[in-house]
Amino acid sequence: MSNEKGTASCTSARELLEAARTALERFQDVRVDDDGSLTFQHSDVPCAVQAVELVEGLTMLSLTCVVAWDVVDDGELAERVATRAGQGLFGTLGIVRTERGADLMLRYAFPAAGLDSVPLGTLLMLVVSTASQVRGELLTA
Repeated sequence: MSNEKGTASCTSARELLEAARTALERFQDVRVDDDGSLTFQHSDVPCAVQAVELVEGLTMLSLTCVVAWDVVDDGELAERVATRAGQGLFGTLGIVRTERGADLMLRYAFPAAGLDSVPLGTLLMLVVSTASQVRGELLTA
């Protein structure tokens, strides 16, 4: 990969993150981290947005929401998460087991180039609001 192509890739990802920031700021306070990724919190759910160009012309936005952390894995948690995951349209719900319990993550990646601010913000907020809803459902169950 030449330097010119590498620079174009960074610019494309950077532009997409800027579009995501603009779209999200209609709903959330957004922080731009040193690496260019976006972070924000919706209710009690921290979220991060990153962009990556997989191949020339295909730049993806990746949204990760930490639904809950250090949850007691009572043997039924995986079943509750799997049941809820099957009901969702926006994002992949998963469990990461740690020494302190389980962390629940909702991830969604999609090609976002060409989306205007309103549809982009709507799509991102559908995922984020799903993460907050899942948090409420799984932590009160």
